[in-house]
Amino acid sequence: MAPVHTLSIRVYYEDTDFTGVVYHASYLRFMERGRTDLLREAGIGQGDLHGAHAFHFVVRRMTIDWLKPARMDDIVTVETRAGELRGASMTMRQRVLRGDETLVTAEVLVAGVVDGRPARLPPAIRAALSGGPDA
Repeated sequence: MAPVHTLSIRVYYEDTDFTGVVYHASYLRFMERGRTDLLREAGIGQGDLHGAHAFHFVVRRMTIDWLKPARMDDIVTVETRAGELRGASMTMRQRVLRGDETLVTAEVLVAGVVDGRPARLPPAIRAALSGGPDA
């Protein structure tokens, strides 16, 4: 099983609706930060991927369950784990927690693209996310 990456985030006023509860779309930003930080800690700076024929990750599908609300000033933890690696895509599993309490779960399918077309995941990315050079 792939290691779990964690990222702590404080909930600010801008993340909430008028009741002080985290607005549902804010969780998408939190989880994007978690995925980006997982890549960064694996040695993959997304800025480094951009070039003449830039490789990009795009979200193709997301399945989300909102279980419980977070509120202003809460500190939440985004857990991100790389799942199945395929030719031009990978699945990532994420949870947003407050302490030990799971607030949101998500399964995210991200695809690699170059010049707007599907592209195989580069070997360095495959190795960094799978734990070995032969992935």
